[in-house]
Amino acid sequence: MKKFFLGWGMLMSLSSQAQKQWTLDDCITYALENNITLQQSRLKKQSATEDRKQSSAALLPTLSASTNQSVGYQPWKDSGVMTVSNGQVNTEITKTYYNGSYNINGQWTVWNGGQNTNQVRLNRVNEQKAELTVETTANSIQEKIATAYVHILYLKEAIEVKRQSLETSRKNEERGQQMMEVGKMSKADVAQLTAQRSTDEYNLVEAESNLAKYKLQLKQLLEITDEQPFDIVSPITSDEQALKDIPSLQAVYEAALISRPEIKNIKLGIESSELQMKIARAGHMPSVSMSGGVSTSTNSLTSNPWGTQLKTNVNASLGVGVSIPIVDGRKTRTSINKAQIAREEAKLELLDQQKTLYSTLEGFWLDATNNQQKFRSAMATVESEQQSYDLLSEQFNLGLKNIVELMSGKDKLLTAQQNRLQSKYTTILSLQLLKFYQGETMKI
Repeated sequence: MKKFFLGWGMLMSLSSQAQKQWTLDDCITYALENNITLQQSRLKKQSATEDRKQSSAALLPTLSASTNQSVGYQPWKDSGVMTVSNGQVNTEITKTYYNGSYNINGQWTVWNGGQNTNQVRLNRVNEQKAELTVETTANSIQEKIATAYVHILYLKEAIEVKRQSLETSRKNEERGQQMMEVGKMSKADVAQLTAQRSTDEYNLVEAESNLAKYKLQLKQLLEITDEQPFDIVSPITSDEQALKDIPSLQAVYEAALISRPEIKNIKLGIESSELQMKIARAGHMPSVSMSGGVSTSTNSLTSNPWGTQLKTNVNASLGVGVSIPIVDGRKTRTSINKAQIAREEAKLELLDQQKTLYSTLEGFWLDATNNQQKFRSAMATVESEQQSYDLLSEQFNLGLKNIVELMSGKDKLLTAQQNRLQSKYTTILSLQLLKFYQGETMKI
């Protein structure tokens, strides 16, 4: 009985996983946790954090301890230690001896033109830049996921339209065969109806193939490599979603300039180049350092006890060093000039990124505006073409319209339906992307 329930529980678990349908929020959450590119960006950020911590620690003195133990041998030594025992003088020559040394040393850079402190600031800026790179990567992944998700929604509805079109073609073909049997339609006309049905079947298969490709693309963005069935939730997308007010382009652009991480990153790049310039200029300034140490030693050739030797051989030192650069082969000047060039490059990159951002938003805004207008027109067109085709079908069944007129009406209706779906989902996607660039969450 236990085995039965265990097996039943595992079966239900697998069934639940196989039937899982992903919402847009599920896809984004999963990708932000598992996407390899994003994980690599996070690791680079952790590395930048370690650099910042190391540079902060470099402001403090360093301290090290060392010891050295050695054995020596003097094969031709002819003198030794004289001792008196029982009234006799004895000379002991020790050719093998043992040395020990013990040292503690400290070093501290007191001042080097602000190079160390500016290096801390620079590494802190680099850490922030790495974090913004993570955000930029995450935003790019979210945009790609939303685009693939909306394409899947569009193709699902388009497939239903094509399936309905195929069903209509089959009915027309059956009706044509019935009319041919009673002598009201020629074989050539029936052949055209059969060809129309075959074309609709091909279009349906092609749309299903495109749907499978976009699902695969979404799985790849999520880093899912198993063979489990994959599908998304198909939320009810009302016409009102595509007819929402479109925010002004300037308002979206101004919000994006404040919130987008790629803009912040480049601004930090300008700050980084200025800090690099300060670090380079420190090469012209003198540096002051302090050093100190305590050492002692022991030797087996002396008769003093080990503890006494450690005490009597103590040697302590404290010193101050000043280094003044005179000629460095133009190294410092080159570093300064390169930092100035990097600053100008960062400023140009900021201008270029701002133009790119505006161009991107302008594209989204135009897509939303134009497709929203197309959607309004397409809704009226679909209604008109549907009424026209219904009337054509009735007249065809009565023998008042020929096969060419019926097929032409069907093609017009199918085109209108496809245009309606395409403009609807393009508008929804563009509106969501505009919302996302304003710093809001995408929801479909």
